[in-house]
Amino acid sequence: MYPPEEEGFWTAWPAPAKLNLFLQITGRRADGYHELQTVFRLLDWGDTVHLRVLDDDDGIYRQSLSVIDQPFFPENAIPEASDLTVRAAKILQKVSNCSKGAVIGIEKRIPMGGGFGGGSSDAATVLLALDRLWGTGLGIDALAALGLQLGADVPVFVRGVSAWAEGVGEKLSPIELPPAWYLLVDPGVHVPTAELFAAADLTRNAAPAKIADFASGHLFGNAFEPVLRRREPAIEAVFTALSRFGSPRLTGTGSGCFVEFADRASAEAALAELPEGLRSRVAAGVQRSPLLAALAEH
Repeated sequence: MYPPEEEGFWTAWPAPAKLNLFLQITGRRADGYHELQTVFRLLDWGDTVHLRVLDDDDGIYRQSLSVIDQPFFPENAIPEASDLTVRAAKILQKVSNCSKGAVIGIEKRIPMGGGFGGGSSDAATVLLALDRLWGTGLGIDALAALGLQLGADVPVFVRGVSAWAEGVGEKLSPIELPPAWYLLVDPGVHVPTAELFAAADLTRNAAPAKIADFASGHLFGNAFEPVLRRREPAIEAVFTALSRFGSPRLTGTGSGCFVEFADRASAEAALAELPEGLRSRVAAGVQRSPLLAALAEH
């Protein structure tokens, strides 16, 4: 990672993936949003966000990683007007009255539409890293509030700790979770979130639970799992493959599936036995985001 005072250099920042260890819907608000309860578990695996500060240009640009080591020209930027990382940088720039700009490159590992939080995590990393690089100094609470304007999952990545969440996902309470390793599988199915929330067979009236209910092992389901398993044969096939090793679960509103293990060796052994062709990997759960460590070192 290059220090920010070396003008023209890129810096690299982690954007970790997450799992929803359970997810239920307890009601619907007057504004149409759903009230949720979930536990976010951050992982030691994810994307990498590359940032280059522009001191004499207040533009926000996306650049392909294939040319990240070459001189940057604004006219060669990727047109990303609706990109979440670009929006994150622009909202920080506007609120802080910052006159600097930035070029953003994303090294993607987290699959889109899998429910692993890739887009939200990338946006959170941009907020936190540019707050440091630009010297805007807004602080975690203000950045989390900005993140909520970008998406319900963004605040947990800004705060950077595994958490019990309520509301639309923004009411966060840090939660201590035991060490665990996860076998992750991406079936490659992408169903729009709005379509899932509108599904007639979605359970929206689960009884509100408490953190103690989760801690006692009574909460493991995901309200979207039965909906997606009925609709998508690829997800049902992954559940069947993973059921040999434990109790498969779905994460978020995506198609990503996982099984939890107490140790890495067991997770790696299960990975080796999966059918060929499945997009899978092992990741460890972490209590604190690796982004917080990167910020502390910078």
